[in-house]
Amino acid sequence: MKDTAPDAAVEAGGRRGRRSGGGAEARRAARRGGGITAMRYITRKIPAYEVLNEESLELIERNADTILQEIGIEFRDDPEALALWRDAGAEVEGERVRFPRGLCRKLIETVPSEFTQHARNPERSVQIGGDNLVFAPVYGPPFVHDLDQGRRYATIEDFQNFVKLTYSLPALHHSGGTVCEPVDVPVNKRHLDMVYSHIRYSDKPFMGSVTAPERAEDSVAMAKLVFGEDFVEANTVMINLINANSPMTFDGTMLGALKVYARHNQACIVTPFILAGAMSPVTPAGTLAQTLAEALAGLAFTQVVRPGAPAVFGSFASSISMQSGAPTFGTPEPALVLYGAAALARRLGVPFRSGGSLCGSKAPDAQAAYESAQTLLPTVQGGVNFVLHAAGWMEGGLASSYEKLVMDADQLGMMHKLCEGYDLSDNGQALDAIREVGPGSHFLGCAHTQANFETAFFRSNIADNNSFEQWQEEGSQDAARRANTLWKKILADYQAPDLDPAIDEALQAYIREKKDSMPDAFT
Repeated sequence: MKDTAPDAAVEAGGRRGRRSGGGAEARRAARRGGGITAMRYITRKIPAYEVLNEESLELIERNADTILQEIGIEFRDDPEALALWRDAGAEVEGERVRFPRGLCRKLIETVPSEFTQHARNPERSVQIGGDNLVFAPVYGPPFVHDLDQGRRYATIEDFQNFVKLTYSLPALHHSGGTVCEPVDVPVNKRHLDMVYSHIRYSDKPFMGSVTAPERAEDSVAMAKLVFGEDFVEANTVMINLINANSPMTFDGTMLGALKVYARHNQACIVTPFILAGAMSPVTPAGTLAQTLAEALAGLAFTQVVRPGAPAVFGSFASSISMQSGAPTFGTPEPALVLYGAAALARRLGVPFRSGGSLCGSKAPDAQAAYESAQTLLPTVQGGVNFVLHAAGWMEGGLASSYEKLVMDADQLGMMHKLCEGYDLSDNGQALDAIREVGPGSHFLGCAHTQANFETAFFRSNIADNNSFEQWQEEGSQDAARRANTLWKKILADYQAPDLDPAIDEALQAYIREKKDSMPDAFT
């Protein structure tokens, strides 16, 4: 069954919690935090931009099916995955899996077209799929950058700061996952601190760890301490990034994490991670066919593990410099891949992840702004449902930028306004204003303007639209410097959302026990 009813799912989750006892209602009340005004996730009122006609989309689909049938996908270092595929009807030769035409599509029919990711504060829960658009911050960089200290390795304090900033920025609907990689914490233990930070310093939905199957299990266990075991098994409280090792390979680490999350009904974003020219053909059509083939195999595998488990078709495609091999961002070719992949996801009837505010710039400068805008606009216009890297990405994903996080979030607020489309109510048509003013006058003082002036236009927190003299008097600051002032103020004013002390104590006890059970490892 493709469609889901989120309100019914929430109610059913409540009924299950009441039947199971143990203070489920009290637990839900204790999860509720707040103190900030957050924007609700976007429900688009503008159509998706289509670049491929029906015939072209069918051609890409046939090419993807040919890749799956003739070439196949490797599932490495996971004998269980190979056995599951053999039982599902695929042809397995060594670690290469080939798929009869139509097998993957048939399996994907059980992927929900929409699902709710529940936050510990129900007001922050998000609906993923359909016409909905969810913004999440940058994911994965080992470095952080700010104007005061420059580029440096990230620490757990930086991680906590980015969680706090994301919590406090209204246009970001989701806390994300590895907002930066805290290298001052042992590799085998840092996932515990990262998941805890999302739970403690935010009440927005969050992502789990995927760097090892046992770390995924820890993420699920910690979520159950917050939401309750029955609720987690029946509802989605985490969404998790499962990257294909393109070209046409899934490795044992990603497969292990995928199996953990799918078996516990937690969502997997199956994403071919492609730098075209190195990990796929140089052409958008070739990259699109390979992306679809890899995504089909990964999405189908989630359903082999647990039919009905929520999953998301992901696409991360960038180009490279053919002179240096360096990744490039904000270029036209990846935008074409995004538009095409979004259309293919809609044809499959599954949620779609792509895009963001991507750039290769080493500073929050004009290059960063231009490239991010050229990525963000296709993201919004193309019909993406879940947007990782929506804010804070810099240096080709190697650095999380404090300044760029708030600069990007400002643009995300603008996207909220764009996605509202036209207001065609009597107020939106504004005929009363036109009648009142008539020819040759102005609208500044009319009743309609006075009634709407506070909400009429998007207001940026970063842009300076004052006179040159006033800008000069206030220090001649550029946008990055104004953003530097803003993120510091946000952190200074930050107040953590409430968390039940008993839940917090249980989380900390779990973390202590896990950390004490193994020696530190930094590799």
